[in-house]
Amino acid sequence: MDKRQFIQAGLGLAGVAGIQGLTLLPSQACAQAADKWGASRGYPIGLAGGLNREPVYRVGNYSGGFEQAFPHRQVAPSATPSPWRESPVDDVRYRWGFSQKSPDDYLASWPVTGLLVARDGQILLERYRFERTASMRLTSWSMAKSVTSLLLGICLDRDLIASYDDEAQMYLPELRGTLHGGVTLRNLSNMSSGAAVLHDRDNNFIYPGAFMGPASEIGRVVANWNQRAEEQGRRYNYNELCPLTLGMVIRRVTGRSMSEFAQEALWQPLGAQDMATWTTDSKRNEFNCVGFAATLRDWGRLGTLVANRGRAGTTQVVSEKWVREFTTWGPLDTQVRHGVPAPHFGYKAHMWHNRPDGSRLYFNGHHGQRVVVDMPTRTVLVQTAVEHEGNWQGEMFAMFEAFTKA
Repeated sequence: MDKRQFIQAGLGLAGVAGIQGLTLLPSQACAQAADKWGASRGYPIGLAGGLNREPVYRVGNYSGGFEQAFPHRQVAPSATPSPWRESPVDDVRYRWGFSQKSPDDYLASWPVTGLLVARDGQILLERYRFERTASMRLTSWSMAKSVTSLLLGICLDRDLIASYDDEAQMYLPELRGTLHGGVTLRNLSNMSSGAAVLHDRDNNFIYPGAFMGPASEIGRVVANWNQRAEEQGRRYNYNELCPLTLGMVIRRVTGRSMSEFAQEALWQPLGAQDMATWTTDSKRNEFNCVGFAATLRDWGRLGTLVANRGRAGTTQVVSEKWVREFTTWGPLDTQVRHGVPAPHFGYKAHMWHNRPDGSRLYFNGHHGQRVVVDMPTRTVLVQTAVEHEGNWQGEMFAMFEAFTKA
């Protein structure tokens, strides 16, 4: 389920409306489609259209441009990266409608910048489009929430946090008596805080106050958001304040920035090959609901870590207990069980699910960013893209299903 109109009017210029009723020759249509993403301008970067409203800036911004626009921290890679083996599978076909299609057909149909499929350390497919390359860091949008989930699990593994059901204010005394201070870590990670917040409306206030403004400060925004819609744990309500509160907890219990902790506890033990980055507020605190950027192969390593139940090679990076936690639902998670938030998906600890048994999960980011993990076959798909219009996701899952059987 994609988030629509992620940054509303006020954070950028409105897009120019298309001209209706014109019939284009195929060559004209192709040229127009390419130029929509800024090909003729060399895929420019900039914030003239806000964070994401102007398509012409998305390719450039989503592959390094944001690092030039916003403060960010670096996450250094491992000195001994885990190896990938090139094992291309060229005969995968999947049915879509009345046609048998190939992954290259899929790529020709949708504005995908990078696509990787891997299993057990083997790369089955790797493609880049729009002049993107394997060395480029590709931004996550809300896939950063799933990175936050892995860091939360490591904090629990290390007993830095006593219980998943502790309230945030046990670790953040400055939030004592506030709405988010009284919410459990479980309900924060399940997007069930009870706060009166609407994602599509209130990002107009959250983003300038907690990220984009010259005096942006995450803690101030979280502490001051105190209007309650209902009791915590009753309803799934996707918003940015829940993961931002968890990020505050992680920084406090580790005594480090999230990037420093991620480097030591996740990125280097994982065997990451390339540096990652994380955008921050003006106080250098990670705006951890979005903003984590990594190369496609390192996103694949993260998916593989989940597929292998927290293990990278011989190292247990995050416990199998935490992987079991975010792939199952207990009596305190009924509001996010598969089929409850919406007919075809479930949610748990900042992981999305499209199967009721927890065997198929995915990191989910705006405009088509995905890391999909099939637990039974340990197959991982990574996709980066610049738009979420159309039924691309249905076709992506059909293609992924074929890879799980390859």
